[in-house]
Amino acid sequence: MALLVQKFGGSSVADAEKITNVARRVVASAPGNQLVVVVSAMGKTTDGLLALARQISATPDPREMDMLLSTGEQVTIALLAMALQSLGLKARSFTGPQVGMRTDHSHTQARITQIDADRVRRALDAGEIAVVAGFQGLSDQEEITTLGRGGSDLTAVALAAALKADVCEIYTDVDGVYTADPNIVPDARKLARVAYDEMLELASLGAKVLQTRSVEFAKKYGVTVHVRSTFRPDPGTLVTKEEHGMEQAVVTGVTHDRSQAKISILRVPDRPGIAARVFGAISAKNIVVDMIVQNISQDGYTDMSFTLPRGDHARAVAELGDVAREIGARGIAHDERVAKVSIVGVGMRSHSGVASTMFAALAREGINIQMISTSEIAVSCVIEDKYAELAVRTLHDAFDVARGVTR
Repeated sequence: MALLVQKFGGSSVADAEKITNVARRVVASAPGNQLVVVVSAMGKTTDGLLALARQISATPDPREMDMLLSTGEQVTIALLAMALQSLGLKARSFTGPQVGMRTDHSHTQARITQIDADRVRRALDAGEIAVVAGFQGLSDQEEITTLGRGGSDLTAVALAAALKADVCEIYTDVDGVYTADPNIVPDARKLARVAYDEMLELASLGAKVLQTRSVEFAKKYGVTVHVRSTFRPDPGTLVTKEEHGMEQAVVTGVTHDRSQAKISILRVPDRPGIAARVFGAISAKNIVVDMIVQNISQDGYTDMSFTLPRGDHARAVAELGDVAREIGARGIAHDERVAKVSIVGVGMRSHSGVASTMFAALAREGINIQMISTSEIAVSCVIEDKYAELAVRTLHDAFDVARGVTR
């Protein structure tokens, strides 16, 4: 008997009819298996709750936000348990705290510290399907917490690790991981398998299929993740350990992220401690910085540029205005009209000239590169936002990603 953890996202449980369809999908998986089903809030419920909070307060208290946002999943688990029961199966719903999902006390972005899955195991041993609220947990101070956007993926993977499940199935409105966004690149190809490191890069660089932290967790604990469509029975994409001994495609996928902003601090005094002061101020506001570039010092001054989520742009600019004056910088320049385009592939480790091919392809289309970042298996460029889709198509063609070409 296999133990399966299945996760259904908000679009899969958007209304009563879709919840009933999910219940039927679960029923089809039930014979011969033990099932844990993790669900998100219905449709745009979380967005609606966020908007409601902003109508009450411009700066809502993080603790109260977690109290509010955690209610969305509680509605879904009860309705899905009812739907399963109406189809003749034994099912029981559980909140995150009820399944022993313990976290730190970082409200709205909590990190999992421990899982005591005994209650879920008892339900499974009793022949019940455990329906679990994703996205939420309980802090070491006995406060309800949430795991950040996409946190239901993390809940599912974490439970799969704790229960030593055979597989963690992530059901969504797409049928797998593609070489690029098929809405932008018509000949994008669905990947049968993706290595953890590739998926981690794809997720962190703009692919919306899986939450980055869930991939990190899956890699750490060796959880095999199967990304599948809620609405079609076809096999999806397996996210698993890298297979050695096979020739790898140079580029596995092309991603883009249009939710970026860029900030530059101009004429910064080039002396020890300045970078720590700047990024310490950003970190204190819980703002995550992505790419960082510092120019060569001239006359004792330099320019410092970095990217960050567009939603944090205004807060960062407000904070850095005072910092710039304090350190004696000339001022701040900022731009919300930027995007990040990236190529990812473990095959880059053994192929030279990948970056130059990327830069040449963008140059042929007249796309200027503002910033560059590299890792062992990825190259990212910051460009003007209006060129994002053109850049994705250009790079997909330049590396022949649709055919998975090795060179």
